[in-house]
Amino acid sequence: MDATAFASAPNPSHAPSSSSSSLSASYSRVLRFSVRDPWRRRRGQRLPLHALRSQRPEPAPASASHHDVVVVGAGIIGLSIARHLLLHTPLSVAVADAAVPCTGATGAGQGYLWMSHRTPGSDTWELAVRSKQLWEELAAEVDGLGGGGARERLGWMRTGSLLVGRTSEEMATLEERTKALSQAGIRAECLSAASLHALEPELYVGHDGGAMFLPEDCQIDAFQAVSLIEKTNGSYSSEGRYMEIYNDPAMSLVRSETTGTVQGVQTSKHILYGRKAIVIASGAWTRTLLRSFLEPNPTLDIPVMPRKGHLLVLDKFDKLKLNHGLMELGYVGHQVAKSSGTPLSSESSEDEHGALSISMTATMNTKGNLILGSSREFKGFSREVDMSILKCIWDRAAEFFPTLKNVHLDIDENTEIRIGHRPFMPDGKPVIGSVPDLSNVLIATGHEGSGLALALGTAEMVTDMILGNPGKVDFSPFSIKDRFSAYD
Repeated sequence: MDATAFASAPNPSHAPSSSSSSLSASYSRVLRFSVRDPWRRRRGQRLPLHALRSQRPEPAPASASHHDVVVVGAGIIGLSIARHLLLHTPLSVAVADAAVPCTGATGAGQGYLWMSHRTPGSDTWELAVRSKQLWEELAAEVDGLGGGGARERLGWMRTGSLLVGRTSEEMATLEERTKALSQAGIRAECLSAASLHALEPELYVGHDGGAMFLPEDCQIDAFQAVSLIEKTNGSYSSEGRYMEIYNDPAMSLVRSETTGTVQGVQTSKHILYGRKAIVIASGAWTRTLLRSFLEPNPTLDIPVMPRKGHLLVLDKFDKLKLNHGLMELGYVGHQVAKSSGTPLSSESSEDEHGALSISMTATMNTKGNLILGSSREFKGFSREVDMSILKCIWDRAAEFFPTLKNVHLDIDENTEIRIGHRPFMPDGKPVIGSVPDLSNVLIATGHEGSGLALALGTAEMVTDMILGNPGKVDFSPFSIKDRFSAYD
């Protein structure tokens, strides 16, 4: 399930303070969201899943349909799972969601497929490498079809990525990361401030700064990628192998009256039977959804939490020239969570109480739009736009790009604000696997800010699990069994 809706109005309680990099807004007006037209007409208010049990509609006759696999969630993870099943197996698939694609975390991201912030040997490393390979293969396939190729149909750009540091201590860390990535087979180079200036003349890191450069890193546009995947999935509808049901929240699991085994999913309007598997790919809502599906079960309380983020998108921004995707080194520290055996502490525990972290990320997409981020905070499922956070994002970017200090930014003019809830896991890795004692019910969630990057590898993994295949990536780091005792 796509994890959150776009916000629709500013929060008047957060007025921006004065600054050399000024940010202004008219609080009496609704913010304009320049979402691409194909999605504008499909965007709707999401019904929070925590309210489902109290807002269930009056019982009505539900239409029933039979499929091999039912996927709950039409974010990039759920749609990619459906795609992989359709392309690589003879199975039929139904996808259901409470809203529509790209109204949640998928549509609120920055679109980078980067290895610069990955750590070789970590639990997610193999999955990240495999998923990047699958995205590369998809882009090559789309290029072979003509008609604008991957750039036109995926928003594909091989910009390379720069992980930026500004102190001698950060440069030492970047040198270590460069060495580790190079040894793992990733093209990586550590750049001095002078070498970095040649690549990004408008970027300022001081005399002690520099960056790690990964020339093979790419970025895509989530809206275009989802559109392409939906078209692929939809092409199987005529064969009776694919059904999509949007704006129809899942309400409960359907069980056999005699054996108690899970047979399908009941939505507000349909009963979707799944002969082989039910896949819950509901992003930040997975925990609540499982609680509504299953009897209270302390051993299955998956601690996925919504981690709210803001991004600022400036349409056709010509005040700054950007040649690569950029991320400050601090982003890695803000993203990485504690190990599964360590209680939540430090930044994570502060964030649980609402503390805000801001890290500079900057990309330019194929349309010439500048995308600036990013924020992280635990605010439940709030969708309110916080103007003070947007100002922090702008000011942080201006520290790295001094040109922005002289730019007056009117938030109502040619801007898009993206708000999403990343599905955060305390141990920093997704949950991908069968529910204990319910072998035909699988979970795929907890990718936090890496849903797009890890989607295709996750889809392949889930398909292998359903078919009983050994898999190209080790399943065990992502298993549910015996994983969450530290968070009870």
